[in-house]
Amino acid sequence: MPATPSFRLDDKVALITGGSRGLGRQIAEAYAEQGARVVIASRKADSVEQASREIAEATGAETLGIAAHVGDWEQCTRLAEQTYERFGRIDVLVNNAGMSPLYPSVAEVSEELFDKVLGVNLKGPFRLSSLVGTRMVEAGGGAIINVSSTASVAPRGDIVPYAMAKAGLNAMTLGLAREFSPTVRVNGLMPGPFLTDISKAWDLEAFAERARDDIPLQRGGEPGEIVGAALYLASDASSYTTGTIIKVDGGSAYGAH
Repeated sequence: MPATPSFRLDDKVALITGGSRGLGRQIAEAYAEQGARVVIASRKADSVEQASREIAEATGAETLGIAAHVGDWEQCTRLAEQTYERFGRIDVLVNNAGMSPLYPSVAEVSEELFDKVLGVNLKGPFRLSSLVGTRMVEAGGGAIINVSSTASVAPRGDIVPYAMAKAGLNAMTLGLAREFSPTVRVNGLMPGPFLTDISKAWDLEAFAERARDDIPLQRGGEPGEIVGAALYLASDASSYTTGTIIKVDGGSAYGAH
């Protein structure tokens, strides 16, 4: 056995939710480059079709885009079924889709907003993991990766429902690691602030100033910087890693002062 483990994903099938942009797009492209067949899921059909086409052209990998709203129980069921119909298996599931709408105050959070945030960030990942993880156990193995957030351990007042959902996702990760053991590994990624397309709405000057005080690496993450940890958890390199949540946050979650 070689001393250096392989991060290759040859012949594996990876399903990535929220895969048409941001960190999900980076992960999908990296998996395709490493030999995986990639299924990209997101709400908008045109977005997933475009992302699927572009990744296939860039990497030569077989890709598939499926429009699905992961906050909807039945659409999660259909997403899993469509992927199994096309490829016959899922080796890697990345629950990356997320949302955190702005609200004026916690007292003004509507039930609709609350349910939507919990649905996309927690209910959907639970439903997909339950379906896919059970079939992974039957198939003899697989890897589930839940994309959490440093908000789950260092929440702010303007993202409370989101932080609650991501904290629940952390708990789900640990529980399913035991439920699906020993053949299926379930782990999490905990990103801090990343400079994806979402950051275009930020006051970047104010963010840079805060980062110098609150983030040990003194900056936001570049999207490609999630890839190393995402490849590790998907590949055989992490064969003895389960029930683990890896922070990729520049030290921000515990670095504030």
